Amino acid sequence: MKSIKLALVASGVMFALSGCMNTGLSTNTNTSAQLNTVNASAGIVSELSAEQQLDVLVAQYYDESLTYSPISATYNGRNEFNDQFTPEISKENRAKKAAFYKKYQQRLNFIDKAQLTGQSLLSFEILERDLALKLEGMQFPDYLLPINQMAGAHNTFAGFGSGQSAQPFNTVEDYTAFISRSEGFVKWLASVERSMAQGIKLGITLPKPLAEKLQPQFAAHVVKNAEDSLFWGPIKKLPESFSAQQKQKTTAQYRQLIMQHLVPAYKSMSDFLANQYIPNSRESVGYSDLPNGKAWYEYQIKKNTTLSLSADEIHDIGLSEVSRILSEMKKVKETVGFKGELSEFFDHLRDSDEFYYDTPEELIAAYENVKKKIDARLPLLFNIAPKAPYVVKAVEAYRAQSAAGASYASPAPDGSRPGIFYINAYNLKAQPKFLLETLSIHEAAPGHHFQIALQQEIEGLPDFRKFGGYTVFAEGWALYAESLGKELGLFTDPYMWYGRLSDEQLRAMRLVLDTGFHAKGWTRQQGIDYMLTNSSMAKSDVIAEVERYIAWPGQALSYKLGQFKIQELRDFSKKQLGDKFDIKAFHTQILIDGALPMPILEEKIKRWVKSQS
Repeated sequence: MKSIKLALVASGVMFALSGCMNTGLSTNTNTSAQLNTVNASAGIVSELSAEQQLDVLVAQYYDESLTYSPISATYNGRNEFNDQFTPEISKENRAKKAAFYKKYQQRLNFIDKAQLTGQSLLSFEILERDLALKLEGMQFPDYLLPINQMAGAHNTFAGFGSGQSAQPFNTVEDYTAFISRSEGFVKWLASVERSMAQGIKLGITLPKPLAEKLQPQFAAHVVKNAEDSLFWGPIKKLPESFSAQQKQKTTAQYRQLIMQHLVPAYKSMSDFLANQYIPNSRESVGYSDLPNGKAWYEYQIKKNTTLSLSADEIHDIGLSEVSRILSEMKKVKETVGFKGELSEFFDHLRDSDEFYYDTPEELIAAYENVKKKIDARLPLLFNIAPKAPYVVKAVEAYRAQSAAGASYASPAPDGSRPGIFYINAYNLKAQPKFLLETLSIHEAAPGHHFQIALQQEIEGLPDFRKFGGYTVFAEGWALYAESLGKELGLFTDPYMWYGRLSDEQLRAMRLVLDTGFHAKGWTRQQGIDYMLTNSSMAKSDVIAEVERYIAWPGQALSYKLGQFKIQELRDFSKKQLGDKFDIKAFHTQILIDGALPMPILEEKIKRWVKSQS
């Protein structure tokens, strides 16, 4: 909302919008006229511009969307949702969500796009595209595959309940809110079990290796004593401000919550997976083997990349990139004087202790040192930076075995929590020293931390964009950021440069494997063999990566394709502007409006280039 005045007219305008929806008007001109007519006798503004109409609509859209995603609300600082959980999986709730999307699609059509410019135009185009895509996706039964070994609301809930995530535990009301949220979780988890059982009947299940990795995540929470539960964490840290009576009552409530509600819910799911789901899970791995799987995967490509590319095109791009990067790796092998084939060099990098740390503490300390070096050099290429800091932290033990090697968690919008660059220290042989610089650039600065924290700090950006995003933009930017390493004065050590190539190779192989699994009938073992042949990655890391691509079709395509598009836009801008091209200004243009679908980003950059010419 741009002003107090605009906030005052919000409810009146939404009433007007609803009224217009029922008039059957067919032109934007007539509809806009009706929308601009607000009850003057009520002492409210008589006319609203198209921009004001849109501001009201997107604010209403975001607020209503949080009822479907209370978890996101908590992450985004909307604490009034802290007592709620993801709605149960049901036909009724899917229908409600579809009606929600259609309602805002209709309302958006009432606004005259031709009158919009700048951020308003971007917001219109983004929401228009997003709503159409969400409705298109509802034809596919993803509710039959609601969780996997990589992700799911069950893991988010455990993080919240541990007291080490975004769920606050500062007041009695906070503790009570989590008890209420837990009731929603138990209901949701029961609906997950029902949906997955339905999936068995319809032949839509997780591949067996994924289901086998998922089951221990639930079994881990089946404890005999409440004190042994992850959810006892907040009780261990009861605030000093609580009275003795409040501490006693809260402790008793949490003991009952854990032993009478959470443990039985987790045991039920664990038993279901072990006794029913895993024995009936499928042997194949790709979406192409599912009913209507080809179309389903094509949708996943479009959703994750925002680009119109076929699986065959992407597969060929990946093969070409893997070959190119292998040639670069051979040059590094020769530079460091290694005698032997590239495959032997890979084995040397995998097996030699000199490339790995002995303890998790040494690993984290090394990343903290690299952080200081990179942060000092960022002004060379950037004239903007987020206000929020970030910290380096080891992945929590309860999720380390299945978690990615590194990840990033955004800071709290109110500044109460910094961004977190997570390093997985579960397997030190999966964390080579030569990845220090490139991984830090990617996950922290100027990669994910720069992009995501800046997005949250952009003044006036609608909440649905401030807290939204696109994998292809976020991951494309982070991989593009890696390519800036030499310009930042990094990668001077040949092994560190190899680390950059290794990381880029990982993303190139993803193009091959993702499309291989889901469009070309590749097996899990084919994927493992391909990655081991074309990289120096640890086998445990390779297996985790392969199973990730199987679980998240299309997601892994976003990195390389997003990087390609941003680099393409940089090359275009430089060619068009010549001596006027300023790399800092270009980076500001990429980041200053938050995450955008690639086609919308391209049009925006072209408008910017034209304005600079």
